[in-house]
Amino acid sequence: MFDTILIANRGEIACRVIRTCRRLGIRTVAVYSQADADAQHVRQADEAHCIGGPRPQDSYLRGDAIIEVAKKTGAQAIHPGYGFLSENADFADAVEAAGIVFIGPKAGSMRKMGSKAGAKELMQAAGVPVVPGYTGEDQTPELLHREADRIGYPLMIKAAHGGGGKGMRIVRTSDEFLPNLESCQREARNAFGRDRVLLERYVEQPRHIEIQVFGDAYGGAIHLNERECSAQRRYQKVLEESPSPFLTPELRRAMGEAAVLAARAIDYVNAGTVEFIVGPDGGFYFMEINTRLQVEHPVTEMVTGLDLVEWQLRIAAGQPLPLAQDEIAQRGHAIEVRLYAEDPDAGFLPGSGRLERLVLPQPSAHVRIDSGVVEGDTVTIFYDPMIAKLIVWDTDRPRALARLRDALAQCEIAGPKSNVEFLERLVRHPAVVEATIDTGLLDRRLEEFLPAPGSPPTDLLVAATVARLLDEERRGRGCSAASGDPGSPWAASDGWRLGHAGHRTLASTLRGERLEVQAQGHGGGYRVAIDGTAHAVSGARFEDGALSLRIEERAQRVRVLDTGARTVVHDGRARLRLETVPLYQADDAAAAAGADRVLAPMPGRVVLVRVAPGNAVQQGQDVMVIEAMKMELALKAPRDGTVAEVRAAMGDFVEADAVLVTLDP
Repeated sequence: MFDTILIANRGEIACRVIRTCRRLGIRTVAVYSQADADAQHVRQADEAHCIGGPRPQDSYLRGDAIIEVAKKTGAQAIHPGYGFLSENADFADAVEAAGIVFIGPKAGSMRKMGSKAGAKELMQAAGVPVVPGYTGEDQTPELLHREADRIGYPLMIKAAHGGGGKGMRIVRTSDEFLPNLESCQREARNAFGRDRVLLERYVEQPRHIEIQVFGDAYGGAIHLNERECSAQRRYQKVLEESPSPFLTPELRRAMGEAAVLAARAIDYVNAGTVEFIVGPDGGFYFMEINTRLQVEHPVTEMVTGLDLVEWQLRIAAGQPLPLAQDEIAQRGHAIEVRLYAEDPDAGFLPGSGRLERLVLPQPSAHVRIDSGVVEGDTVTIFYDPMIAKLIVWDTDRPRALARLRDALAQCEIAGPKSNVEFLERLVRHPAVVEATIDTGLLDRRLEEFLPAPGSPPTDLLVAATVARLLDEERRGRGCSAASGDPGSPWAASDGWRLGHAGHRTLASTLRGERLEVQAQGHGGGYRVAIDGTAHAVSGARFEDGALSLRIEERAQRVRVLDTGARTVVHDGRARLRLETVPLYQADDAAAAAGADRVLAPMPGRVVLVRVAPGNAVQQGQDVMVIEAMKMELALKAPRDGTVAEVRAAMGDFVEADAVLVTLDP
């Protein structure tokens, strides 16, 4: 076994690898960019070295700098994690040429899978089922269009190199093909440096099933069962689970055998994932092999009881597979969701900023947290905005879903916006509960997973108001105790007036909408008026992070996740998050001017300018496209009008809230 390894990655996966290495007594070396100087993987590794600027191409994609650090620190092997250089065959070759072990497959195997087109041809020759399509090298738009018409619609255009949902488009008619081809090629060129695409028949309402495989240097190859990843949005996985509730034992066995056949076809060594698309009729087709550890590998670990990183290390060190196929266990059910800094209400716009508050469930035999940040850390604009992976396990799927709902209810994230509430609605949706979700359902019916307009449940709003009142009283007692005359009634903060505790109006915002609630009372007894209707509250008190109270003599209990600048409560089914605002504030006259400007929603690079001064535009028309956090964002005209100025050009890097386009008043 190795004494020292270097981890050529960052964030959650780097911290994950460090944990296994520490358990095995292996020294770890981290590398980091200037943006990650205070990151958790830097703090947790035994040694860490800066390798460049914040942009990936200036740091985590610099294979030469990474290898130089490995040589300098005496690292015997390099673990690439996922993303960055993990599937770069040239980097794997360079590592081996430097006399260092690459913890992953051989470069030759990667090259066979590095092109989706070549991979499909190879798998078809090996007898693995593939979807009908076109994988040729002739990439002229005219030929591609003819091939698309031959294959038939609906059709998928896919970048031949890369993954992660980038460079993929569904085309349903011939007229839509060329515009989608252009967009797909541009995104692939920006993400992967190559714009070759392949075409394949699109399977309607498919399931996404992937099989975890392992191979060793002695010709051994096995699978560790499946994961289902059908809950996706824009080809990005949202929820992963094992075992799949869709597969029959016969289909599971057939897919496992096909996955091992695929691994053997490319002499696969170390961890890999064979991904299949599965039709409603159970027909399955090869998609690709990810030649690395997957983001969702923890669900396999939870149901098999194995440490896949340890397996990677042992196989890379020259050991044979630790277990035979018939020794692989399958116990219970595991589910994973990914907590992201993103705003579901704004089209899942990625977020960045300091994590002012980060509360996650306590790890246990049923709950696992894989994270690369802690409260106070910053989610930067330069990398994927994942905050943590939340993984749960229980003896069966209904119990695992219940565990997941409870674990999500304990999460609270403040600073950048997050997808926690979206995930809570997801895991309660009938399509997930009944295991009928397919890969396109979220995109087809996204409104069902977003908050409905209207006022929150009255009892939850009353509870949030009482939580805020009790917190203000607690802080008031602290101020009173610290004053020169703590016995003075003027040191109290109970809203006291002659003969009664005074009326108070509490102002807050809910998803940007202003709310005002009237309250009277003190010490756990209140009258709370909402929209003119009063509600009597008695017996309110905090205990162990929860608020218990009686509303009109109905006993209630809610979790209190935050108070102060915001009040966040959860009743076990839904959360309510209220941002505290001043009771009196001037109208923002500048808000009206927003209809004349298009702002950058976050820092990014301009990749396309679609208008020029003097152009007439309609509300909702695309005026500019920027690239940020590995995705393209189309910026739209706020109203009908005429373009007055275009203040950014293609290739410019723009800051958040920069004015990019203005309209004539």
